[in-house]
Amino acid sequence: MSPGLTPPVPDLRAWRHFVAVAQELHFGRAAARLAMTQPPLTQSIAQLEAALGVRLFERTKRRVQLTAEGEALLPDVQDLLTRAQALPERARAIARGEVGRVRLAFVSTFGYERLPGWVRAYRTLHPRVTLELIEATGDVQVAGIAQGQIDAGFVLHVAGFEPEGLQRLPIAREPLWLALPQSHPLAGSADAASAPLAPAAMPALWREPLVIFPRHSLPSVYDAVFGLYHQAGQSPQVEQEAVQMQTIINLVSAGLGVAWVPQSVTQLRRPGVVYRRAPAAQTVWCETSLVWPHAPASAAVSGFVDFVAAQVGQETMRTA
Repeated sequence: MSPGLTPPVPDLRAWRHFVAVAQELHFGRAAARLAMTQPPLTQSIAQLEAALGVRLFERTKRRVQLTAEGEALLPDVQDLLTRAQALPERARAIARGEVGRVRLAFVSTFGYERLPGWVRAYRTLHPRVTLELIEATGDVQVAGIAQGQIDAGFVLHVAGFEPEGLQRLPIAREPLWLALPQSHPLAGSADAASAPLAPAAMPALWREPLVIFPRHSLPSVYDAVFGLYHQAGQSPQVEQEAVQMQTIINLVSAGLGVAWVPQSVTQLRRPGVVYRRAPAAQTVWCETSLVWPHAPASAAVSGFVDFVAAQVGQETMRTA
């Protein structure tokens, strides 16, 4: 062989020949087991040893014995053949979506209710699919899907918004609520189940400092909130921006301002914060949707979409 050239890699047939001889320690019996004659088997082993540059067997007229190198190599070769034998079924399982990986992103608001139970149920049904969870805002998800780094994601947006270039499955619909510092005059002793604020209370709220998420993270929801202020002839007085809803609630608790948050966030029972419903005329409805590319990355991703659709269908039937 010329210097610098890579020696040929032995094929599976050569490795099967090696295992048969190693187990039988007799070329005649190994050839019979392989349904071949002895000369081609002897030649195959000689070619294997030449390709490896390693002697695998000590041979005499009376016996065949593994060398130390051959004995050390045998378990690895047996493992290789076992895995190779499993490949056809694995390929079929991948095509059926029973094996693979789903890189699933989600906004923090979706992690409070449905997501934990759905993840548990999905992993029970599809134990050979790896579900990678990635908490990310909507803008990061859309960019990640476009770059092939995310397979699907749960995003938050205003009702009726259609993410460009993606398929969408509506999951849940909920209103925005107001998060107020407990010391706020309108907070009272109300909890998350309290009656809506009176319309007469809203003019004072429009002038309150506002804690809100950056526009790039939830553009359609951000614009809807600002639209409420503009309809009332006011400009929002943004005191602080924060990406995570939990951080927003902590800032409200510290008295930095009021915030508009999805109803699901009211499960965050932070001391110093009271949640109140807005009047019907000032209610913004938002949705959580599963989004994914028009051409899913794999059958596992398509299978996950089908799983979510089934979960949504079951929930709809239970509430009908």
